[in-house]
Amino acid sequence: MLLADIVKLLTATSVSSVANLDQHIENAGASDLMSDVLALTKPESVLLTGLCTPQVVRTAEMVDLKAIVFVRNKWPDAVTVKLADEMGLPLFSSPFPLYEACGLLYQAGLPGLLDRRDPNDHWLSVAAQDGRRSVQRTTGNSRGSL
Repeated sequence: MLLADIVKLLTATSVSSVANLDQHIENAGASDLMSDVLALTKPESVLLTGLCTPQVVRTAEMVDLKAIVFVRNKWPDAVTVKLADEMGLPLFSSPFPLYEACGLLYQAGLPGLLDRRDPNDHWLSVAAQDGRRSVQRTTGNSRGSL
């Protein structure tokens, strides 16, 4: 999916002077924990987050992210924007909450970082390493177990 499509779907506004809307985005991920971004992010992805600190931009550089979208109309400070501009990293702000923004991108066909739809993805091995059993789908009021 093109970054321009993501920006349109999320009705996002450009925050930085860099846009690069014609670049192809492979996956999307969402987190406010940069340790999760470091551990689980794939290169050439877009990050959705509510965290607006320079650390987000530095983490994005380390894992080769293509763009960052801040949710809930959050806007990073000038130091964060300047750092992203120096790195050539596009920043955007979307009015959607994190959950809805992720849902819109997923519904439009952009895979998540751990996508069960992709047979080549490492979702099952990550879930196994996490020590959790898969959630059992059930009917009625029972929720299954982890």
